[in-house]
Amino acid sequence: MSVEGWNTVLVLGGIRSGKSEFAESLVADAPTVRYVATSAAADPDDTEWATRLAAHRARRPGSWTTEETADDPRRLADVLASAGPNETLLVDDLGGWVTVLLDPAHQPADDVATITELADAVRASEARIVLVSPEVGLSLVPTTPLGRAFADALGAANRAVADACDAVALVVAGQPAWLKPSAPLPPVDVPTRAAPADGTDGAVPAAAATVPAAGPLPEMLTPTVPPAPRTPAGTTWTTPTMALPVVATGLVIQPGMELPMPDEYAGPQAVQRLGTLDLPGAGLGVLERVVEFAAATQGTPTPTPWTDVRVLLLHGDHTGGVAAGAPVGESARLARQARAGRGALARLAAENGAGLQVVDAPPAAPIEHGPALDADTVESALRYGWRLAEEAAEAGVRLLVLGACGAGAEAAAAAVLVATAGAEAPTVLGRVHTADGEIDDAAWMVRCATVRDALHRTRRSPRDAKDILAELGGGDVAVACGVLLGATARRVPVLLDGPVGLAAGMVARDLAGQARHWCLLVDHGGHPAVRLAADVLGLTPLLDLRLDLGEGANALAALPLLRSVLALAGSLPAHPQHGGPDDDGDSDLPTDAAATVPDAEPETAAPVAAGDGAGQPDVTPEFAEPTPAGPGPTTTAPADAGPEPDPSDRRAG
Repeated sequence: MSVEGWNTVLVLGGIRSGKSEFAESLVADAPTVRYVATSAAADPDDTEWATRLAAHRARRPGSWTTEETADDPRRLADVLASAGPNETLLVDDLGGWVTVLLDPAHQPADDVATITELADAVRASEARIVLVSPEVGLSLVPTTPLGRAFADALGAANRAVADACDAVALVVAGQPAWLKPSAPLPPVDVPTRAAPADGTDGAVPAAAATVPAAGPLPEMLTPTVPPAPRTPAGTTWTTPTMALPVVATGLVIQPGMELPMPDEYAGPQAVQRLGTLDLPGAGLGVLERVVEFAAATQGTPTPTPWTDVRVLLLHGDHTGGVAAGAPVGESARLARQARAGRGALARLAAENGAGLQVVDAPPAAPIEHGPALDADTVESALRYGWRLAEEAAEAGVRLLVLGACGAGAEAAAAAVLVATAGAEAPTVLGRVHTADGEIDDAAWMVRCATVRDALHRTRRSPRDAKDILAELGGGDVAVACGVLLGATARRVPVLLDGPVGLAAGMVARDLAGQARHWCLLVDHGGHPAVRLAADVLGLTPLLDLRLDLGEGANALAALPLLRSVLALAGSLPAHPQHGGPDDDGDSDLPTDAAATVPDAEPETAAPVAAGDGAGQPDVTPEFAEPTPAGPGPTTTAPADAGPEPDPSDRRAG
């Protein structure tokens, strides 16, 4: 027997819903079936219950055998675990099994351990198994202590068995609805290296997936802007790629590292300088923080717009309940799309002139059953991320954008936040959407339960940074954490975008507290996990656009605005009240700005002295990136100062 390729099925349903009949239909094609009855024998005085049991027996074919487990609820796990691969078992039902489990005759008993044993037996069994269980979670909370104990225990049993089964069906009014897919899913493709040139994915078994210790880093993509707004379908924006050199750090990443801090004086000086510029109204508003951040990380009160930008897209899938509702193969498709220079992320990178690097992180095991990674893989992932940041700094990158596209990455990041910030899983898990854009509440509940179970499993485990990465975070969060630490060491600012980057920031904070000061959050995207982590890290989002273009793409969409703010702050002259030029002629030009002249390049044009504009045609100033000129604004020479001064004699006002 199999249900569209599945061998273990849990059938849920209410009273008289038809769940037992549906479960029996699933095994109707089996030559023999072992029917496992879990309920206690009927009370001789309860004729109605005896009638129900008789009806069940009458439906069973003569080839079926019956086995009773009511005397010992722990025996059910032994029966399932010892069944052979050619056997078919029908367990009806778990409600009766929980009733016997809670019977005072079997007390004291550890119902939690017994339920865990049952789920482990279902997961490990080689037989074909169909289990029937009542769904009591849709009714009111029982008014009696015994009723509440039964509902709690049955709910826990249903969740554990549903997670262990290959498929789950809910029967309502005789109509089954599959809560788990009724068709087998292909194995998740999580490559550990760049996709081969022949177009295959180069997938490797999860057990063999490791972080390269000293091999070449992922290929560096440089998308180019298409020549026209409208391009033919299928056009890509990539140029030939280049292999990156190996950068070996040779360091030990451990808590308490002393990494550099941004310049503590340049940021306040830049904000003070903004107050003297010829800006109308209230000026830049909250975007003053962009200028302050850029000034502090660049070490100058007159920061320049970020020109050399690199996007790191981390692709690492998570398995188990955290990936509930994630379309199969979607993350691998997005990674291949980015490598090919297609999709939203590649297009936005092209528009911003940013490089794009797709990084394959090691896959994570189900966190509800055990650690996501082993300790050695965590160490390798941290060093790998550090190498990525170091290579970017060596290549002249002045801003990193961190994004992720792994299946289950959001829920794994939420688990990290629950462990580090003391939150509750439902408050930090965002809604799950299907491929059609519909909300999938069932998948959201599975994710919540998975995070809760993982936190319960690790309740006595250490809460050190590396322990959290190993138990809950997974490969993408570990690599992202290494990127943040390496970028901090090389004084490269990072734009965070999405739960993975914020979760990495929470972990990096415990390894080097300086890392968060090099991070900037553009938009929270409406994600509860991002909001919580940002509040803990002190990263107030600049905007409230609620963009949902994917991690990394949200930050790139807002990057032109940030660049414009920096260009404006660095190019505008001071207001006349603060020593700036007046409004006569072209005298509103700052002395360190270059005006275009015939047959001269903008970068090498001779400076125009104040007052010389009367005999010159009107020109549009070329606001080139200014050179740092100290904390104060620049001024021009007065109109009656005589001949044009030598540029070397100019000074900042």
